[in-house]
Amino acid sequence: QVQLVESGGGAVQAGGSLRLSCAGSGDAYSRNCMAWFRQAPGKEREGVASIITSRSSTRYADSVKGRFTISQDNAKNAVYLEMNSLKPEDTAMYYCAADPWDGACRYLLPHNFGIWGQGTQVTVSA
Repeated sequence: QVQLVESGGGAVQAGGSLRLSCAGSGDAYSRNCMAWFRQAPGKEREGVASIITSRSSTRYADSVKGRFTISQDNAKNAVYLEMNSLKPEDTAMYYCAADPWDGACRYLLPHNFGIWGQGTQVTVSA
């Protein structure tokens, strides 16, 4: 059984940085595509970034390009989201997700992911 545990959220001022971590366990095949999503109150869950772990292929939402970086550490079964130049509109609950299908990373849509972490809160103040 695959499990994902996020950590690293917190409260920062605009312009600051945070690094989120997602520790995975279980079947590596099920974690072929790893992604970060976020959901702000009253809004739909949106894809932020994804990585196909077998070839380190990444994709980013336009709203975070140039500011966020997704990376992996296969030895630790971990995926990270480095967030720089944070803005108040980045405030949300951030979720780690996994799926064996490469397409899940390509389309970065929540309904394509079968495995989710519990989330970690990121709050950016102006």
